Amino acid sequence: MNGLSQALQLTHVSEDPKIPDDVWAQFARDTERDIRDSAPKEPSARAREVTERLRRQEARGELPEGWRTGPAWQQKKSRRGLWSVLAVVVAAGVAVVAVKPSLVPGDPFGARTSSEAASSPLPQETAAPTAAPSAEPSRVPTLDDPFAGSPAKRWADGAAGIAVPKAKAVRGQSEAKVEQALELTKKLLVESDLDPATLRGERPRAALDVLDPLQKDVRGLLETGLRKPDEKHDPLWMFTRFDPAEVRPVGDVVKTRGRMTFKAGDHASVAVHADYTFVYPVVQTNGSTEVTRTIIRRILDVEISDPAKYQVTPGKLTVVNWDQDINNSACEVYDGYLHPSFRSAEPTGPDPTGPTSDPYDRSKPLDANRDKSCGTASRV
Repeated sequence: MNGLSQALQLTHVSEDPKIPDDVWAQFARDTERDIRDSAPKEPSARAREVTERLRRQEARGELPEGWRTGPAWQQKKSRRGLWSVLAVVVAAGVAVVAVKPSLVPGDPFGARTSSEAASSPLPQETAAPTAAPSAEPSRVPTLDDPFAGSPAKRWADGAAGIAVPKAKAVRGQSEAKVEQALELTKKLLVESDLDPATLRGERPRAALDVLDPLQKDVRGLLETGLRKPDEKHDPLWMFTRFDPAEVRPVGDVVKTRGRMTFKAGDHASVAVHADYTFVYPVVQTNGSTEVTRTIIRRILDVEISDPAKYQVTPGKLTVVNWDQDINNSACEVYDGYLHPSFRSAEPTGPDPTGPTSDPYDRSKPLDANRDKSCGTASRV
C-alpha cells in the first residue's frame, strides 16, 4: 500500500486529523536539510581543474567508454529524492482535504475531470447553432442516468430551458403586449410538451385554453384528434402524448433546448417564433428496465392580434404555423400516441425507408418541403 492510500485510509478515523508539532518540526528540519544538501554548490578550484582536464581528454578521445553513466545516474537519483519529499506533502494534504475539502480553495488536485466538465450545463441558446452537437461517449441510458450518452444531458431541465426574451415594444405593439405574447407562448409549450398529465395521454386542457377558440380550423383539428385520431387529425402535431399502458417516463425530467424570438406581425400583432427540442426518457410498463429516448423538435409561430382590428379573442394565441420532427416513434401509427422503439421489443409499424438524420442537430431548419417519409435517427 503506498503513502497516498494510507493517507486516504486515515481520513476515516478522525473528523479533524492533526499532525503533532514534534512531527512537523522534524519534517521541517529534514526538508531543509534535503534541500540544502541537494542545492547546487560552487565547484572548488580543484574540481574545476579536474573538469577541464577531463574535457580535454574527451576532445582527444582518451576517456574510457561509458564514463557519463555516473553523472547521469546521480542526476536521476537526485530527482527521485525530490519527488519523495513532494509525495509526503501531497499525501498529508489529501488526508485533510478528504475530510474537509472546504479548507483548500479551487481544485488543487484536479478533481474536476474532463468528463465532469463536459457534463456541465450549457448556456441558453441565443442563435441557431452552426453544427450538430459532438458525439458523446457511448453509454447506455439507465433508470438512474436516463440521459447517459446523450447531448441533452447538458441541456436545461423542463421549463427552465424555455427562456423568454426580454420584452420591448415593437411597431405599434406595447411592451406589455409583447410580454403577454411571450408568456402565453411559453405556457403553450409547457402545457403541450412538459405537463405530466399531457405526457401520459390526458386531455391537455390548459394548452387548449391558450389557443383562440375563434380559430376553428386549428381548434377543430386538435379537438377531433384528441377525440378520434387519424392520419388527418393527429394530436401529436401539437401535443406530446405517450400511451400509459405501454410506456412511462423515467423520472420527472424532460430535457429542453431552443430559443424564442418576437417581432411585429402582419396583422397588427405581436408575432412569436419558437424553436425547441424536447428529449423524453421512457421505459416500458412490462417490467423491463431498458431505457430509450424519444426526441421531438417543434417549430411554432403564433400571434396576438389587435381585437379592435381583427376578429380575435383578447389574450389568446392564434396559430400561424407549426411543424415537428419526431424521432424514435413508430411510423404510420395514428392512434394519438407516441410509440418509442426498444431494442428488446418487436418493432411497431413499417420499417423506415427515409434518410438518416441526427435528432439533436438544431443547426438546420425544418424545411416544409423536406422528405417526410419515415426515416432513421442516427442516435437517440
